[in-house]
Amino acid sequence: MRILNGVLCLLMLAFVAVQYNDPDAGLWMVIYALPAAWAALAAWRPARLQDRPAALGLWFCLLAALAGVAYWWPTDAGWWRQEVWWESEAAREGMGLMAVAIVLAVVALTRWLGARKAVQLERPAE
Repeated sequence: MRILNGVLCLLMLAFVAVQYNDPDAGLWMVIYALPAAWAALAAWRPARLQDRPAALGLWFCLLAALAGVAYWWPTDAGWWRQEVWWESEAAREGMGLMAVAIVLAVVALTRWLGARKAVQLERPAE
């Protein structure tokens, strides 16, 4: 999971980098930087995800991302086809939020697996 989260962190940082010429670049840089930070934490300091403040922050970001996906869901017909999203800013934004939600879901899964492993380690041998 650490390698996967590291790759997802780099992917989200690439998303941040390509926002430089977007009219609303600041907003989208923050939107993409948050999951990059969470993925970095999951890759290099996964135990920190178990802290209560981190867990609450992660769940808040994941719920906000899911709400964003619902709000920005592409309405263009065939939005998944390149010829559509290449021309439609709304389709690209919706797909970007889908990517954000997926990255945050992977981080949440990493947290859950880490908590499960910690509980198994605490159990006395039978």
